[in-house]
Amino acid sequence: MKLLYIIVRDDNESDVVSHLTKEGFMITKLATTGGFLKKGNTTLMSCMEDSVVEQCIGIIKKECGERKVITVDMPVSMPQAQLNFATVPTKIEIGGATIIVLDVVRFDKF
Repeated sequence: MKLLYIIVRDDNESDVVSHLTKEGFMITKLATTGGFLKKGNTTLMSCMEDSVVEQCIGIIKKECGERKVITVDMPVSMPQAQLNFATVPTKIEIGGATIIVLDVVRFDKF
C-alpha cells in the first residue's frame, strides 16, 4: 500500500480531484502555500494499493500537464528619478505537479 502526497497549483486542483474521485480514488485535500514562489497550491493525500499508483500518476499528469503562458509584468516607476521601465511579455511554464510516494505500514479506515 502507498500514500501519495500530490502538490498541484490551485487552478488545477478541481480538475485533478474530479478526475481522481471519478476513477474511485479517495482524496484528502489540504490548502497549502509554496515556499519558493509563495503561490497558492493544494496538497492532496491519497492512500492506495501499489497496483493503481501508476494509474493515479497518469491522471495527474493529464490534468496538470505543463504549459506555457505569456505574462506581462507591471512597469516599475521610480518618481524620484523620473524613470519608467517598459513592460516586456515573457513566456513562463505553469502547471505540473509534485508527487511523493511513501510506503504505508498500516492503513485503517472505520
